[in-house]
Amino acid sequence: MTTFLLRRAVTAVILMLAVVLVTFLVFYVVPGLGGRTTDQLAAQFASRDPSPEQLLLIEHRLGLDQPLYVQFWDYLRALVVGMDLPPGSGAAHCSAPCLGYSWRLHESVFSLILDRLPVTVSIAIGAAVLWLVLGVASGAVAAMAPGGLADRAIRVVALLGVCLPVVFIGPLARAQLAWLFPSVSYYSFLHNPFIWADHLVLPWVTLALGYFALYTRLTRSGMIEALSGQFIRTAHAKGLPDRRVVWQALRTTFPTVATVFAMDLGLLLGGAVLAEKIYGLHGIGDLAQNGVDGQDLPVVLGVTLFAGLFIVVANFAVDAAYAFLDPRIRLD
Repeated sequence: MTTFLLRRAVTAVILMLAVVLVTFLVFYVVPGLGGRTTDQLAAQFASRDPSPEQLLLIEHRLGLDQPLYVQFWDYLRALVVGMDLPPGSGAAHCSAPCLGYSWRLHESVFSLILDRLPVTVSIAIGAAVLWLVLGVASGAVAAMAPGGLADRAIRVVALLGVCLPVVFIGPLARAQLAWLFPSVSYYSFLHNPFIWADHLVLPWVTLALGYFALYTRLTRSGMIEALSGQFIRTAHAKGLPDRRVVWQALRTTFPTVATVFAMDLGLLLGGAVLAEKIYGLHGIGDLAQNGVDGQDLPVVLGVTLFAGLFIVVANFAVDAAYAFLDPRIRLD
């Protein structure tokens, strides 16, 4: 197990370096391939009618006046050991991991992300737990009596969940359930977990409904197949209690559910951004949108890197869980 985790950790580091490289190329190199000069690139991030001196300063901040390999090396070094900021950036030094310094807010991008992180993580984790628990439980109930009333009712709800996007579910839930959950805002979990949960129920439901449908269908189909298998008939023949037989059938669906869960975690940040927007919560999605609207390149770049790190870490965690559930994976 240790060897497996080390291999996966090395792969995660290499993957993260690839994310850094691709992000660097997208933001610093691709526009230049289109034939734009450094002045034209710098003008994108300047106020209207910038002076030549302002363009030179922006080029210096972006590192556009340096060779490409120097720019990338400085970029990596800033992430690992920090960097000294050029004059006019609002600070003398950016500590590691340095994601830059916001031009518009004049604050460290890493600090801005950390400030917004609890909101986004609260939405994402709460929704993931909700859809995973309810999806697996509903799928198991439906599989116990295929074609029955409970099965048909669960499939109808699952079908609605797949068909309705977050941008539709969010406003609808807010309009119809406001009497039950009148306040939607972020309240620190450490201060009061009950108030924290009460204030985030609607974003969780909004985000979880679509995913819930998928996990219900996965668990249902996997359990129906398992319950018709030879090992289940053998278990019944040996006189095992029904609850143990059902548990054995449910366990066979866990590897598939874990695999899909890994992919969904990577996409979860995008869904959380939509939920933040619908409910007016100031998380990382709100930060990213403000960065795009204000052409605040360090903020956009920092959020992009953070999203990549989120996906890599989530996949590593699920790989570890997958290996725990199915020991054969450790030999892969």
